[in-house]
Amino acid sequence: MHAFSNNLFKTGKIAQIMKAVLTSILSACFILFSSFAHAGQIDGIRMWSSPEGTRLVFDISAPMEHQVFILDDPDRIVVDFKNTSFTSAFPNLDFSGSHLLGIRSAKRNQFDLRVVLDTKKPLKPKSFLLKPMGDYGHRLVLDLDELQPSPVQTPKKSLETLNNSLRPIIVAIDAGHGGEDPGAIGKHKTREKDVVLAIAKRLYDLLEDEQGIQPVLIREGDYYVSLRGRIRKARTHKADLFISVHADAAKNRRANGASVFVLSQKGASSEAARWLATTQNNSDLIGGVSLDDKDDLLASVLLDLSQNATIAASTDVGDSILRQMGMVSNLHKGMVERAGFVVLKSPDIPSILVETGFISNVKEERNLKKKAHQDNIARAMLAGVTSYFRQNPPEGTLYAMLAQQRADINHIIREGETISTIAQKYNVSLALLRQINRLNSDLVFPGQILRIPFVDNS
Repeated sequence: MHAFSNNLFKTGKIAQIMKAVLTSILSACFILFSSFAHAGQIDGIRMWSSPEGTRLVFDISAPMEHQVFILDDPDRIVVDFKNTSFTSAFPNLDFSGSHLLGIRSAKRNQFDLRVVLDTKKPLKPKSFLLKPMGDYGHRLVLDLDELQPSPVQTPKKSLETLNNSLRPIIVAIDAGHGGEDPGAIGKHKTREKDVVLAIAKRLYDLLEDEQGIQPVLIREGDYYVSLRGRIRKARTHKADLFISVHADAAKNRRANGASVFVLSQKGASSEAARWLATTQNNSDLIGGVSLDDKDDLLASVLLDLSQNATIAASTDVGDSILRQMGMVSNLHKGMVERAGFVVLKSPDIPSILVETGFISNVKEERNLKKKAHQDNIARAMLAGVTSYFRQNPPEGTLYAMLAQQRADINHIIREGETISTIAQKYNVSLALLRQINRLNSDLVFPGQILRIPFVDNS
């Protein structure tokens, strides 16, 4: 009986062990199956290049765990994807004009994937995930930026077209969106990023032909520039004016008309708090003055003064452009509007955002695609810009010199001069000369000072 019980005990022990082993095997198989079942997939890779960096977008089946790190000698960036595979052949990308020499990939093990980017120089990588939007699914974005941005080129219009003592007025033109970000999309698939880049380039050409003005394109091609990157680029070029070009969209497809926006007071307040809290910003010049050696109260006062003056100037140039836009397009509203758009937040650069029309409106979408309409919009903006700078010329510019020449002058009457000869000398009508000097007769005497008004006879 004892032997039988002992054998039974051993048999039961073996059964338990076998059961435990079987359970472990089944668990391992389940985990393995789950790993395959939930493996991520890369469906494709797209690339955009800009002067400052390169953006890669991985189309992925779901958010996935990844790690990015840098290797040198030679320079390369590695992206390790956990539990991931390609669903198709590796794409054949055009690396000309980019910061990359090539891209290659290999399996790290049975489940993980490694992608290696061979770079032309050391780059700083930054990655983030994007949720599905519009025609796009899940995406992993990898931005590769230069460690030290290329130096800003001297404006083309320098000493060749301007006097040695003068500088050009710098107008920064920002075409909204770009690259992975198409902006608004019309019913007939017209993309905002394409339309506004075409208008921005046309405005650039027109301003380039304008004596005394040097335009700068924030985005020259189909690539993305961060919102604050756009501001930084305008500041680097020491812009006198920043114009961001967009095309609006609304759920109501009947909405139409162009708009002009300047920074709202709420947006200005939040930006002031950010500038005062950031050491990097404090070391920058605000209206030609550094804030980092000022106490908090003085820095706050100086920043407020600069922002208020900038918003006032932005409103003036916005009014000027809106008036001109009304001659070539319907207006959504008859006045400059206010909003907290990030690109308007330079505290010392007058900044406006122009909505050229509603791309969600079928009629305006059709117009925005036409080169003739794009040209009309660009010419309206040109007229608004030049009109504003004629009235508000920045110091040290050709516009300031011309304004000084157009100013009224004082004439001291000499022996033998009459009001008639003075009017003839300055090509001014007798009636205007009498009116501006409040003369009741034509009788004048030596030593008397007459104000001679500027009259544009061109």
